Amino acid sequence: SRDWSSDVCSSDLGRAVQMLAGFFKIPAAEILVVHDELDFAPGVAKMKLGGGIAGHNGLRDISHRLGTHDYWRLRLGIGHPGDRNAVADYVLHKPSVEDREAIDAAIGRAIEVLPQCLAGDLQGAMQKLHGGTPKPAPSAPKPAA
Repeated sequence: SRDWSSDVCSSDLGRAVQMLAGFFKIPAAEILVVHDELDFAPGVAKMKLGGGIAGHNGLRDISHRLGTHDYWRLRLGIGHPGDRNAVADYVLHKPSVEDREAIDAAIGRAIEVLPQCLAGDLQGAMQKLHGGTPKPAPSAPKPAA
């Protein structure tokens, strides 16, 4: 696996996204950014359109460069160290073997919905990743015969 930390600093990611989006004329609402998510346990993978940056330097730079928060995010849970002062060190170190297995499983589930994403059905991909089809509304109870 490639270590991007030496190539592109997370606070500089927006420039690369901005350049690619500009060159290929990709609207922000069709961009999918994959990032680590401290607020989710390792193994959790969720997608959403838009939202805040929650202190994530990469998202901050991307949002600044695109001029909007309205792009898709694939959030891969990495867990939280429990102390906000330990976050910077935590995100730069390798996860435990157990956490790595859970994160790899989440990446595998995300890869399964990638064809839907590439086909432009990000909403459908999100639905599938989050557990399938929406449950139908409960029907009214039938009166006794």
